[in-house]
Order: sequence, then structure tokens, then C-alpha cells
Amino acid sequence: MGHKVLVADDSGTMRKIIRRALAASGVTESMEAGDGAAAWDLFRAGGVSLVLTDWNLPHKTGLELLKEIRQVDRITPVIMITTKADKSCVMTAIEAGCNDYLVKPFTADALRQKLSRYIG
Repeated sequence: MGHKVLVADDSGTMRKIIRRALAASGVTESMEAGDGAAAWDLFRAGGVSLVLTDWNLPHKTGLELLKEIRQVDRITPVIMITTKADKSCVMTAIEAGCNDYLVKPFTADALRQKLSRYIG
């Protein structure tokens, strides 16, 4: 498919679930980070076409990661994946430049639906 997706989540199990869903959606290249600082380093290395990030990450939150990405890149889609479902959190993420929002727990179908908006 030609898309390189960055998955940032402190849960190894969640990263594995997301990467399986990505593979099932035809994404052949994905990388993962267990914290926000590592995710930022991977993003800065270049070539990322979509970011899936948890809100709660060690060393740099998903929101901080999103804000740093938006300082250098306004185009790459960022989907926030989190347990924070209240409207104020959603609005905060959208105002910071988040393209979409997925609330945990989610189904593989819900993730695939979100992905289809950004990677066909």
C-alpha cells in the first residue's frame, strides 16, 4: 500500500492489536513506540504517513506528541486512541490538530473504519 504507520502506545498488547488490524487493512509497514519521546524520534526520522497515538504515554503524552508533530507537519493524519471519552478531551485533541479520535476499548472494525478515511 505504501503507507508507513507509526503506532504509539505504552501497552505492548495494544500495539500488537493495532498492528494486526493495520496488516489486515493492507498496511505492510508500521513501526511502534512504547512512549511519546520514542514516537517523536521515529516521526522525525521521516516517511510516516499516519500516526496512531495513545493519549497516556510516558515521557511525552500523546497530546504533547500531537502538538510537536503539528509544529513541523500540518498534513500527516494523527488519530488519538484513548480511554478519555469526555467532550473536553476530544475538543482539546481536535484543537491541537488531531484528525480523528478512537475510544478504547474499540473493535477491529472501528479501527479499520478510521484507517480507511486516511489510507484508503
